[in-house]
Amino acid sequence: MLHMQSLAKVYRTEMVETYALRNFNLEVKAGEFVAVTGPSGSGKTTFLTIAGLLEAFSGGRYELDGVDVSAMDDDARSRIRNQKIGFIFQAFNLIPDLNVLDNIEVPLRYRGMGAAERKKRATEALARVGLSARAKHYPAELSGGQQQRVAIARALAGEPKLLLADEPTGNLDSSMARSVMDLLEELHRDGATIVMVTHDMQLAARAQRNVHVIDGQVVDLAAELRMDPALLQGQSQAVQMP
Repeated sequence: MLHMQSLAKVYRTEMVETYALRNFNLEVKAGEFVAVTGPSGSGKTTFLTIAGLLEAFSGGRYELDGVDVSAMDDDARSRIRNQKIGFIFQAFNLIPDLNVLDNIEVPLRYRGMGAAERKKRATEALARVGLSARAKHYPAELSGGQQQRVAIARALAGEPKLLLADEPTGNLDSSMARSVMDLLEELHRDGATIVMVTHDMQLAARAQRNVHVIDGQVVDLAAELRMDPALLQGQSQAVQMP
């Protein structure tokens, strides 16, 4: 489903070259639930934005669902993103002036999908997350956990090949976080491919597989910690340009 080989992401200024990712290698198979962990500044968010085709990379190769996206322009990446990827954000990103059903329909409008099909998909996705009774409510009328379930329903309505979750429980209390994780696990059991970035190792342990990122690279955490426990505090490297 997702294959990254020798991926690099470099941010440059006149004096400094900062590697957010370097020699980044990762493969996620269809139907996997993978948690990506690592210290602040390790490159997790950069990885996720590149995986979601929200940001270009500087070098290497990236294949999504068997398609090489390395040389695609912005328009082509946007089409692939809209068709194949669903996003679940920490901040929910719901539109306050739209009710729940309309919020779920928004991404489907960009596909040019007809009103009847949009409503059908949104209604089915809302039922999937257990919130059919809240269809006409507005985000401010929902709890944090319910808002995150709406955000998940919005992602599901597009029938994506890949779900990308960025700290999906970061704004929730422990009870709501467990509820959202229960839902993600249920979606995984039903065949969804999920990649979740999280700082919470307890939540990461509920994923099928864990990947740890330090200094912009995927590492064998157990082996690295045996060599140098301080690596847990690793940050993205900044290299002075000559």
